[in-house]
Amino acid sequence: MKKIILALTVIAAIAVVSCNSNNSAKDNSTGMNHDSMPMPMKDNTMADDNVKMVATTFATVDPAVSTFMKSMVADYLAVKNALANGNETDAAAASGKMFDVMKGFDKSLLSADQKKVYDDIEADLKEHAEHISKNKIEHQREHFAMMSKDMYDMVKAFGAGMTLYHDHCQMYNEGSMWLSESKDIKNPYYGDKMMTCGSVEEMMK
Repeated sequence: MKKIILALTVIAAIAVVSCNSNNSAKDNSTGMNHDSMPMPMKDNTMADDNVKMVATTFATVDPAVSTFMKSMVADYLAVKNALANGNETDAAAASGKMFDVMKGFDKSLLSADQKKVYDDIEADLKEHAEHISKNKIEHQREHFAMMSKDMYDMVKAFGAGMTLYHDHCQMYNEGSMWLSESKDIKNPYYGDKMMTCGSVEEMMK
């Protein structure tokens, strides 16, 4: 039994060390947060002007589309924050709202080019929203990783109506991303187990 406990302790330590060591390696190129530095008062997050800005594909969209996107982003961020806090109930509720918003969206507001991009994303995004609204947290996190890729594409195409940060965690599922309203890393895949594991890769608006 002592050997089993020791082995589990070593595995957990390796996971944390792996995240922190990779954070240190990338610290000069991305806005990385980590807990292993000896100076707790130092801000390891890079300034906005040092983070790559992603250009929006469609510079002009219908005002109603912009309103729709703001609602989508708000619900997505609510899912993200709930998962970071380990709250599967709130994650399910926010994802259910997101699904309903998509169901009610009037696609006639989109131009032909915009509709093509939207249609390429819509079905998958709805599927992930539905799964998150009906399942436990580990399954929610699996679908959130895929939802985040779709939301990245959606925001890149239509804009978010606010500044978002593209974050990346190399530990979860061999590398997963998410969008955040803050430069501060709050990992939705591990929650309080490894809350600050991740890096800021890009900015979007």
